[in-house]
Amino acid sequence: PFLVKEEKLLVLALESEDTKQITTAIKAVLKSCVLTKGIKIESLPTFDIEYLFLNIRGKSVGEQLDVNIICPDDEKTSVKVMIDLDDIKIIKNENHSNQIQLDKNLMMELKYPSLDEFIKNNFDFKDENAMEQSFKLIASCIDKIYTDEEVWVTADCTKKEVTDFLESMNSSQFKKIEEFFTTMPKLSHTIKVKNPNTKVESEVVLEGLASFFG
Repeated sequence: PFLVKEEKLLVLALESEDTKQITTAIKAVLKSCVLTKGIKIESLPTFDIEYLFLNIRGKSVGEQLDVNIICPDDEKTSVKVMIDLDDIKIIKNENHSNQIQLDKNLMMELKYPSLDEFIKNNFDFKDENAMEQSFKLIASCIDKIYTDEEVWVTADCTKKEVTDFLESMNSSQFKKIEEFFTTMPKLSHTIKVKNPNTKVESEVVLEGLASFFG
């Protein structure tokens, strides 16, 4: 059986709802699957980790997923739809950029959310304010801040310095950063679903790992 030991470890960790145990189990599963030398699991972007997880599940229980979809036309009828794992891809947006022009002289370079953020988004059971979560996510993804004369690497800055910088930004600048997250590569699949009650057919876009386990 595929990854029996690692899967049992992950199941036990999820049942415990202990974030540290979950982190350890997820790393064990991913490291057992990535055989290419030089790839660090911790540095993979979330969309690559989601794609790996989805395919690990496929190897474990089958190449198809049964997903419960709420029909958009009445927003209440649930329909079970079968999806082939091979049809689920990482979709890239041509307009996406990791360089944000904050003003005429100030630029920001962002990096993608990593394994820690993947775990927080999918397996963290702590209740936390949504605004606070977003703020922490942005702070963790800032790689560099620079002007024509100077460059600040956030790895060399304190958390307070990064937080103070974010708090000094205006709403227009935050909107530019938000665009980075909304346009970054993501696990995505579009399906058609027919409401058995109204006979209305709709298109539904599934995005992110959680969408494929509904």
